[in-house]
Amino acid sequence: MRTDTATTHTTPDTTPDTAVAPVPLRRNWRFQALWAGQAGSTLGLQIADTAYPLLLLALTGSATLAGAFGALQIGASVLFGIHGGAAADRYDRRVVLIVGDCVRLLACASVPLALAVDRLTVAHTLVVAVVIGATIAYTGPTRLIAVRSVVPPEQLRQALAQDEARISGAGLIGPPLAGALFGLGRGAPFVGTAVASLLSLTAALLVRFPSRPETGADREAAARGGALAGYRYLARNALLRPVLGVVLLINVAGTAMLLPVMVLLRGQGTSSTGIGLALAGEAVGALAGALLVSRLHRLAGPGVLLLAVSWLTVPVLLAPLLPGGTVTVFAALFTVGLGIPTLRVMIDLLVFSRVPDALRGRVIAATMTLFTAGMPAGMVGSGLLLDHLSPAAVLVAVAVLLTAGLVPATAGRTLRRAGWPEPPVTPAPSS
Repeated sequence: MRTDTATTHTTPDTTPDTAVAPVPLRRNWRFQALWAGQAGSTLGLQIADTAYPLLLLALTGSATLAGAFGALQIGASVLFGIHGGAAADRYDRRVVLIVGDCVRLLACASVPLALAVDRLTVAHTLVVAVVIGATIAYTGPTRLIAVRSVVPPEQLRQALAQDEARISGAGLIGPPLAGALFGLGRGAPFVGTAVASLLSLTAALLVRFPSRPETGADREAAARGGALAGYRYLARNALLRPVLGVVLLINVAGTAMLLPVMVLLRGQGTSSTGIGLALAGEAVGALAGALLVSRLHRLAGPGVLLLAVSWLTVPVLLAPLLPGGTVTVFAALFTVGLGIPTLRVMIDLLVFSRVPDALRGRVIAATMTLFTAGMPAGMVGSGLLLDHLSPAAVLVAVAVLLTAGLVPATAGRTLRRAGWPEPPVTPAPSS
């Protein structure tokens, strides 16, 4: 019996050990369907991140309420992420994915319907923020596991690189698309988010994938350890601990950079459109960097690549202080963006290859929660610093703090000596 992800097969003329080439990734319909559904979901979330704050600003005129949408969404994702990973390990993963997509679809569809009958309230909108954040916490780990389960190990890096193109493309297209949809009508962006959620749900309904830990021992292990088992695993793992610590530092520094850069460019007379174009440099760089993942992974080990991109972030933080305004900022963000897909795929490969299946959902959820928690920390930290320092001084302070965090990680041997995990051997299916 042969499937589109098998690397061996049995026929009357061959033995079970005869290996054949896996189906090319472009013809792996299960992966491509999951990818398309996740692309739609990511694009919908990018539209929502822009459209909902704009709607709240139009309804209330309050910047605080406009910012509350993102804060509540991130907060819900962090809070529910603790249980989201446990659900991915203990319950039918496909059911978790379908239920999460259904709930998000209903929440997103309720907004244009309420607008159509002139019944939308601020409370309704903020509840939708919480629902979206919660569903991300449950579907995020499950989608990552689903992608791995339908791709042969030797094609995993290629599949994850394609997934990075989805993330970068959505980050680049989503905000301007939200603005364009607003031009068509106040409810248009929210219809778009609902349609994107429907696409994601359709893919979850169509694609079947292994929906529970693979062995009986794994299923028994999944029932033990509690929801915090993923955090304990990361804390004990000698390699993942420094890897995630450094990536968390980059996330905090990168997020902390945005507000002072916007203030700095605004002080130079740059328009809102110009600021948006300058900040798009990271997404454009990441989109280009998705094509370099395999080449960079062959060039150096995971720890060396992580340290290289991390140290490159330090001068990028200081680049806005140089002449050139938007052009300089765009070029600096583009440069560091080239390495982002490489790091994301690196994290995926290390987690997928080294974490037992029984813990995979909780470890992925813990990783996503740690990274997500770094975003508000960077935002709040830079805002507090801007109350007392100039934008230039804040950028210097963030660069100094990042440098201080990178020095011990670079001096240690764990990251510098880390190697890529060997892909697991795909077992031959029974005849």
